[in-house]
Amino acid sequence: MLRMPELYRALCALCLVAPSFTAAGATAATGPVPPEKLTVEKLAPRSPHWIYFVDESLYNDVDARIVLYDGDQHRELGQIDAGYFPSVNVTPDGRTTIVATTYFARGSKGTRTDVVEFTDNATLETKSEIIVPSKHAQTFPTPYGASVSDDGRFLYVANITPATSTTVIDLKSNSVVGELDTAGCVLAYAAGPNRVSSLCESGKLLTITLDSNGKEASRAQSEAFFETDKDPVYAQGLDSSEGVVFLSFLGQVHEVNLAQAPATIKPPWSLVTDQERGKWRLGGNQMGALHKGLKRLYVPMHEGGEGTHKDGGTEIWVFDMASHKRLARWPITSRYKLDPITAVQVSQDAQPILFAAGSKADVKNAQFAILDGLTGAIRYVERDLRVVPWLMLNP
Repeated sequence: MLRMPELYRALCALCLVAPSFTAAGATAATGPVPPEKLTVEKLAPRSPHWIYFVDESLYNDVDARIVLYDGDQHRELGQIDAGYFPSVNVTPDGRTTIVATTYFARGSKGTRTDVVEFTDNATLETKSEIIVPSKHAQTFPTPYGASVSDDGRFLYVANITPATSTTVIDLKSNSVVGELDTAGCVLAYAAGPNRVSSLCESGKLLTITLDSNGKEASRAQSEAFFETDKDPVYAQGLDSSEGVVFLSFLGQVHEVNLAQAPATIKPPWSLVTDQERGKWRLGGNQMGALHKGLKRLYVPMHEGGEGTHKDGGTEIWVFDMASHKRLARWPITSRYKLDPITAVQVSQDAQPILFAAGSKADVKNAQFAILDGLTGAIRYVERDLRVVPWLMLNP
């Protein structure tokens, strides 16, 4: 160990050497180093096998991220920063990603700013943003926290303060044009050019129709289609060709048609047989995926009773939406030695692939599998994914 006088002499010697080193370097240099120019590369044409991993990590709430992943090349293509508990969606033309989120001036505290950010899907650059009232519903990521009308005109941002409402944004003028009181009903399920629905504790859907200026013209409620105290539904619905499909805790499938107001609901059907009821359940944070063209429903299922509605699936069950028949049971955790599946998504092409992610509560990374959407055959397994997908979304 150097004593103080020795340390002082060593530092002085270093000071004497440094100028000669700098001078030699300067003599050898041929000229100033040119400044680096930053450029932005465009992504390749969008593939149906691209997927968004929306990571709302419990280890870093204030810095969620959206990772664009190529399911054929098995690599990350880019990332979109997403703030605090974001809601994520894509415009109907597929060109823009929408993130409704919150920022605080000092990370997790300080002045709150709620904003909707618009990202160019060709470059992943933020194109614009709109400041919205500081009421954005801070929930786990969902496409129904920020949904877009079919014609791309209106954007609906769900609010909870804890009073519930929906902020209406006119994307033509890029401005907030109003707020809809949803009377205790939550989230925003867009339909048509001017209708938005919210899910109510009464088991009904509230549908509000807008006029050409984005103001409320009328409202209507559907018939009750579930009982909250007996068999609630997951608010994380699945987009269908007619509207949205809700899955219940006990495995009931409720198909909702949003083509008119009020919404209409088909008779429910069950994922489980009488012998399986009460023994097999669905669970996780994204507990179903629907292929609209093939009308196939993919659901992670596990053996469990009451209170296991957040548990991941040890198997993936495949159903035909037309006949309500179970087509297959894929024992993914035993076959591929993955953690129970908490999130699934399926590509929408004729040769679909199924994305299945699973994680344990005490880990920061996820295990991840890509399967053939028709046969269940494994295509790829990654056992240490960098993010934990709470939501997987087709970009």
